[in-house]
Parts: sequence; structure tokens; C-alpha cells
Amino acid sequence: MKKIFKQFKTGMLMAFMTIGIPAHGMAQSHGSHLQLSLGSSYPKTLEATLAYEQERDYHHAWEYFGTYSIQYADDPEVGHVTPKSFWHNYNTWEVGVAYKPCVARGRNHHGSLRIGASAGSDFEKAIGAAHFGYEHTYNLYDGWSVFFSVKESIVIHGKDRFKTGVSLGVKVPL
Repeated sequence: MKKIFKQFKTGMLMAFMTIGIPAHGMAQSHGSHLQLSLGSSYPKTLEATLAYEQERDYHHAWEYFGTYSIQYADDPEVGHVTPKSFWHNYNTWEVGVAYKPCVARGRNHHGSLRIGASAGSDFEKAIGAAHFGYEHTYNLYDGWSVFFSVKESIVIHGKDRFKTGVSLGVKVPL
């Protein structure tokens, strides 16, 4: 009888402990981040992106972003890049949204596809773009992260139809 009572007591203790533990686990932060990234794209383009990321279950995430791009060129008068040909050649801005399903997970890192769309302007006409790529994030302390991304953009009504590039960035917890 003592053995049965001891097993019952142990079983009840385990049941109460299980009820008290959240079902989704402690490792999932479901946090939001402010992202800042700088990158380069082909042909001759530099980009800066400011984004808000909302993480969901299993590191899937939604990202809302704004991007400013500068495409530089050689100045025809002097034959190399000058401040005027750098800053005033072809500039664009875009705002958009991207869904990032996680495809690889590790202890302190994860990788996600990045699928999105954006709309903006080249300061003369409206442009739109579809974005595809891969982003890999390395988690640091206190919710901070660093990441790199490889991306491809298909631009509608822009000077460049296709842009391919890489960027490096940091994610600041909010």
C-alpha cells in the first residue's frame, strides 16, 4: 500500500509540474527587434535598411522595412566616381513587408528564407519590387543578434530590373 501511495504522490507531483510549465517552452522569445543593415548590390548599389521584426513560433518572423538605395556611377567628365556621381546618379526608397520562415535552427543561430514585396519611388516615378533571399541570424546576449543576408530583388518600373546583393546588420531587442 505504501508503494502505491508513493507512486500516486510522485505521479500527482509530475502532473502539477507539467501543468505549470508553458507549452511553447522557455527558449522562444517571440520578441520584436529593431534591425539596421548596410549592404551592397550588383550593379554598383549601396543600401541601408531600417526594419521592425516580430518573431513568431519556431523563429518564423514578419519584417516591416524601409530601404534607401544609392546607385553610383563613374563621372563621364573625369572617368571615376565623384561625390556628385555617387550621391546624385540614381537613388530609390522603398517600404515593404517580408515573411521569414525559419528553415535551419541551431543552438545560438537560425536561418530563414526572406520573401517579400515593397513599393517606393526613384524620385521621378513609382517603383515596386519582389524580394527573395536568405537571412542567417546569430544570437548574442540579452536578445541582441547579428545577421547577414543574401538577397535578390526584381524591380518593376525601376532603372535596374534585377538586383543581387548581400548585407550585414544588427538586431536590437525592443
